[in-house]
Amino acid sequence: MKRGDVTELAGSVGVGAWTAFAVLAVTTHGGPLWFDHSLLTWSLHHRPGLLLALARGVTATGTGALPYLLAALAGVVAGRSARQRLSAAALGLACLTGGQALRYGVMEALHRARPPRVDWATAASGWSFPSGHATTGALTAGLLVVALSLRAPRGGTALCVAVGCWGALVGLTRGYLAVHWFSDVVGGWLFAAGWLGLCLCAAAHWLPATFLAPPADPQSPEEHAPQDPGRRGRSRPA
Repeated sequence: MKRGDVTELAGSVGVGAWTAFAVLAVTTHGGPLWFDHSLLTWSLHHRPGLLLALARGVTATGTGALPYLLAALAGVVAGRSARQRLSAAALGLACLTGGQALRYGVMEALHRARPPRVDWATAASGWSFPSGHATTGALTAGLLVVALSLRAPRGGTALCVAVGCWGALVGLTRGYLAVHWFSDVVGGWLFAAGWLGLCLCAAAHWLPATFLAPPADPQSPEEHAPQDPGRRGRSRPA
């Protein structure tokens, strides 16, 4: 994609996500939404031991050092040279760290309470909206998907889907374990989409155009078309 197309697309996604996030934040400021209680009740009645263990394992991947390692890995995948990889890894870490700092500020400003503590199936701290795990998982997955789309536009589809599913599951486990309302999870996804769109828009504007170029296709007929040495120097017949 051209630089202008990337900037426009990322900016449009960011503005749309921020708008939806603002609407959801205002709507949920008065308390849980109509579907929050229903989904919480469903999760409380569908908690076999195996699913609880799996949910706790998945939710643990949405915090700690792993998301930052994956964000750095996304930069390594996106870069072409050693210098580009180092710069892209730093940008990925800055995007994730900056997003977390901004999310924390929003969370402290909104002061939304979590579901009742008696229903929690894992440890949690802080306020509820937006979900930190959902934000982290979506941001990290988004960075990886962008990197794979840049460097493996044809062969990375299955891996992009797997990464996207992981990011979504991290958020969903927060509602399943009853430490967040489902609207908190949706808020985290929207926040991540808005912040990632802003970061990509800035990166597309400032990074060199060669950074955004897809890898050359080794099967391209234009680059590997056979040449007829016998025609060199001959003029085309009239």
